[in-house]
Amino acid sequence: MTNNHAPRTPSGRPCISHSGSPAEPQITLRSPAELADALPYMLGFHPTDSLVLVAVHGEGGRFGGRLRLGIPPSPEEWEDTARQVAECLVQGSERRAGKPDGIIVFLCQDPGAGESGQRVMTRLRPLAQRIRLACGALDVPVLEALCLSAGRYWSYCCPDERCCPAEGTVLAAGGTSVAAAAATFAGLRIRGSLRELEGRLAPLRGPVAAEMERALDRAAAALVPKILDGATRQEVGAETVTLARTLMRRLTLAPPVEGGPCADDWDDALLGHDEAAALILGLQDRETRDIAAEWMEDEEAAPALRLWRALARRCVGAYGEHAAAPLTLAGWVSWSTGDEPTARIAFGLALQADAEYRFAQLLHHACNEGIDPEGLRACLRAERKRREPGSKRRSAVRPPGRREPKPARRDPRRTARSDR
Repeated sequence: MTNNHAPRTPSGRPCISHSGSPAEPQITLRSPAELADALPYMLGFHPTDSLVLVAVHGEGGRFGGRLRLGIPPSPEEWEDTARQVAECLVQGSERRAGKPDGIIVFLCQDPGAGESGQRVMTRLRPLAQRIRLACGALDVPVLEALCLSAGRYWSYCCPDERCCPAEGTVLAAGGTSVAAAAATFAGLRIRGSLRELEGRLAPLRGPVAAEMERALDRAAAALVPKILDGATRQEVGAETVTLARTLMRRLTLAPPVEGGPCADDWDDALLGHDEAAALILGLQDRETRDIAAEWMEDEEAAPALRLWRALARRCVGAYGEHAAAPLTLAGWVSWSTGDEPTARIAFGLALQADAEYRFAQLLHHACNEGIDPEGLRACLRAERKRREPGSKRRSAVRPPGRREPKPARRDPRRTARSDR
């Protein structure tokens, strides 16, 4: 498929440009190699096991909305997936910037055991074709479809072996291409790989996970009856907020020397199992969680983000659904401080933990729609001010209305999660 409106290079390929705003430097991409190299800068991370669609608008070929999801493992799911992602990207683009003039498709997957990158490309070709057909049915052509695997890329659209050989083309070393230099100059930053970013929020494993689950059992036995009792629920909320502030001060006074996973190990060592368990259970209350969401800026943001990440890692075993609260808080702080790629990952993981978690649903949708988080920040600031001593509308941690009880099949240790 071709796009008659997109400008083209002398070789006949579409010339695509990316610019976040008219004031920012423009990045012009003229080949599959430059598109492949620019992908991590468009997303903010290196995608792994991902299907990525990018909308292209106007005669200048400006990049618009982006959509990423994991590649469905079963080919039986590919036709429905192709239709859904095409509709989602086109409809979302129509709401924000008008119908796209084209779409760029990326299929990113590392080879499995005994598999080559070329074999991955061949195996995923039917998925690429289904996406091209789904986009064409919406009258939006696929300008380019690339497979990235084993350090190489292949084009599903170009039949010319002089530029797209059957064995694939080696990707440029990270950060060495002209496109990478232009992206860096434009302020686009790569935060690592998707696998690494998700790993920082993944549950602990091994003996430490077993110890943590026992601590959660103890906390559930002690706190769940209080949380379900309106008379003592306010006390639990106040204790949870006090404990969270105590742990944030501890993290602030003990900054990690290194970043990434080493920093996570450092933070994990600073939190006791029983402390973390009490805080995880306490955050299942909606009002308490909303107070915690107020710590999203200035000097509170960094220790709050470290704490929410650490708590998400402590939601192990039967308490996996409890991770929705700290994951959503981690996503909210990331979004509030300008890190949208990490925020989307955290929101997505929160919804994997609990697809019905309303707070994550709302924030994920707002972040994906490009809504300015300042509106929510202003509301949280106002609520915080109302609780200050002397305020006529001062509020405490109020017991919210009860939801209908969950089905009996749910583990009774989870009944504290009565508000979303």
